[in-house]
Amino acid sequence: MGYDTDLVRAGIAAERRELADLFDGLSAGQWDAPSLCAGWRVREVAAHMSLGFRHSLPRTLAEVVKARGSLHRMTDRCARKDAAAFTTAELAALLRDNAHHPWTPPVGGYPSALGHDVVHGLDVTVALGLERKVPLDRVRVLLDHVTPKSLRFFGADATGVELRADDLDWTFGSGAPVHGTAQDLLLVAYGRRLPEGRLRGERCERYLLR
Repeated sequence: MGYDTDLVRAGIAAERRELADLFDGLSAGQWDAPSLCAGWRVREVAAHMSLGFRHSLPRTLAEVVKARGSLHRMTDRCARKDAAAFTTAELAALLRDNAHHPWTPPVGGYPSALGHDVVHGLDVTVALGLERKVPLDRVRVLLDHVTPKSLRFFGADATGVELRADDLDWTFGSGAPVHGTAQDLLLVAYGRRLPEGRLRGERCERYLLR
């Protein structure tokens, strides 16, 4: 799927700077509050977001070996360890100082890097009840890359529903309509569960926090 590399990289840099500013304004209680990432507080999410800037590929592979080949175990262990090793000011600065870092996940290129930052930022802001709106041009790039394969990768179930964005001309799937903002539907596509009241539709319950 085509995209403008320069525009996506500019979106990544802006997203990191904006989230760094937001993190700088969080209270101690907010840093220790749960995020939408199951089992992670805000500080673990922030620590995880900077992992790719701090770990070379060989070091990352070594951590995966330590975790007996499990990428999930590796990222969870590193997030918990790094959340304890860095101050909150340092975690925010790591995002700001690496706004233009060229890191990308193993697959997906720069759109996946943008998705990593946008979705983890929403993991924090939605869980904290902060009404940050991600610019729609960034969300559009990510929604345009939603596929049945990506839904399976993130454990998102869209069977029997049509996701319909309220603030963007975007739909996905077929069946009973589930309405929400583009960024909330992005979270659904990335396998997240949302607080009640953010989605509408007779089958939206499957995507809500319990």
